[in-house]
Formats: sequence, structure tokens, C-alpha cells
Amino acid sequence: MKRVLTRRQYLAGTAAGLAAAALQAQPPKQPSNALPRRVLGRTGVSVPILGFGSGSRFTNFYTDDAGEAALRQAIDCGITYLDTAAGYGNGRSETIYGRVLKTRRSEVFLATKNAVRDADQALRVFEQSLKRLQTDHVDILHIHNLASEEDLAKIEAKGGVLEAFYKLREQKVVRFLGMTAHANPYPIKLAIERHDLDCVQMALNAALVGMVKCEGGYKPDPSAPRSFETVTLPAARKKNLGILAMKVFGQGHLVGEGADKVGAEQLLRYALSMPITVAVVGMQDPAMIPQNAAWARAFTPMTEDEMKALSGRLAAANKVSLDRFLAHHEDVC
Repeated sequence: MKRVLTRRQYLAGTAAGLAAAALQAQPPKQPSNALPRRVLGRTGVSVPILGFGSGSRFTNFYTDDAGEAALRQAIDCGITYLDTAAGYGNGRSETIYGRVLKTRRSEVFLATKNAVRDADQALRVFEQSLKRLQTDHVDILHIHNLASEEDLAKIEAKGGVLEAFYKLREQKVVRFLGMTAHANPYPIKLAIERHDLDCVQMALNAALVGMVKCEGGYKPDPSAPRSFETVTLPAARKKNLGILAMKVFGQGHLVGEGADKVGAEQLLRYALSMPITVAVVGMQDPAMIPQNAAWARAFTPMTEDEMKALSGRLAAANKVSLDRFLAHHEDVC
């Protein structure tokens, strides 16, 4: 425990003062082509409805120079919510971010993630994240990829990573604390109910609700595992958390033509029609950046009937396979 406290003190001494000064600064100037914004739940902060995701769709498709250019392009397009993680490309994603953030930190809202469950090691990893990102604080630090109730028990153990991250938030090295989950909606629902979180990020898309075709349309499938949309989203809304959607396109599995696919614009529109704040999207081609930004600017909500029809069609064909894929997917490569 002594070692953890020492590292906390180190982080506080080297970063908290600078972070406090940054938080007292004037709000960043918004670009002329700013995207629509929503309030990030209890944080009270207004952020763009579209975020730039930097997991495997970033590290696997861009060189370092191309990734830096893509990130600058995203910011120039008004996509100023930036999402990364220590594990993305074994730190490479954060390193590319740092090349941009060293001159443009004040323009963006920055989220990173940490999947380590040992408190002392998690603090060391976070220290490395700050160095790679070339910043003195992050806006959101997520405890990454909550998988099970056993995993939650490790996170919430006395002297564990959750307590360590609370301390970082108190020291203002981290403004807000969040948690992410890819596959199982129940453990993160428990985490929301039990703990003092600010934000939550989860897999939300039109194929995960669990619908089957029936006479006259579609109905919920009682045999399918329940989804984040039906289990976790209500719990997050009840506590007024900032809600972040990921896997909006199902890692590309849902995009295309045919009865079991749909265009990317409709998938983004579905996600933004839910009571979320930001849809975090991976954009592996630079052409996707202005296109997604344009769709976000032109967004109009789907009706309830439109959402049910789309989710019913896609879930009937894709939910089982997509559940299986996400259960073994950490997006760390």
C-alpha cells in the first residue's frame, strides 16, 4: 500500500498543479464547423456527439505519420472528443496522440483507458500514458473492459484500482472516472449502481438488442442474452452518467448491402437516436472522417418504429455471432 500512495503523491506533485491551472482556463475555442453537442451527464461538460476512436481501426490501418494526420484532420472537422487507451497498439495509439496534443491539447476532450487490475501497476501505466500523451491530465480515465462479476470484485477490492483512480480524480490529474464493457451488460450495471462513476462506455448498436422476426414485425427474443441497451443504459441514465457508445458499426460487421447489413450512416443515426452523449467511432480511412462528421451535423433522430424495425432486422441475423465476437474482443491490437 505504501508504494501505491507514493506513486499517487508523485502524480499529484508533478501533474495536479498544472491540471488545476488548465481547468481554470477559458473553455477552448470551438472550430467554425463544430459538431452538434450534448452534455456529458453529471459532468456538466458539453462535448461533440461524434468521437474519434483509436483502437484497432486506428493502429492497424495507419502508419504513425498517417495517424497523426488523421487525428489532426478529425479535430479540424470538429471531432474534438478523442478516445484512446494504454493498450491500443501497446501504447502506440497514445504516442501518436501525443504528437498532436503537444500543440492542440486545449482544443480537445481527451479520454484514455487502463485495463490493469493491480493498483500499483495501474498507476505506473497511467503515468506512462501521461508521458505518451504529452499532457498533464486527462478528461476521462476509464477502467477498461469489465468482463465479469469476478473481474468487478478485483476492481473494487479495498486498496484496489478503483480506490487508486478515485485518488487521481481528487487530485484533478483525472477530471472524470469511467468504466467500459464490450460484451456482458450485467457487471457494469452493478458497477454503476455501487460506485461513484462519472461516465460509462459500452457496446451499443442496432444488432445487439435481441429481436426476432414474427408475424407483423419484430419482438424481443427471450432466448438471447440481454443487451447493454436494455440492461445497462437505464442504470446509467438513472444516475445521470455520461454515456458513450462504442462498436456502433460492429467493427464493420454490420456495414454493407443485403438483408443482414445496412449503411454506416443508418448505424450512426441509430446510435445517436439512443439517449447517449457521444458515439465513439473508429475511422480506418481518412475519407471516413469528413463523411462521419457530415452525417453527425445532419443528424435527425429515428422514430421508435424506425429503430425497432432496424434493430429487429439486424439482430435477427447478427446478434448471436456479434455477441460471440465481442465476448472475445478487447480492441487492443
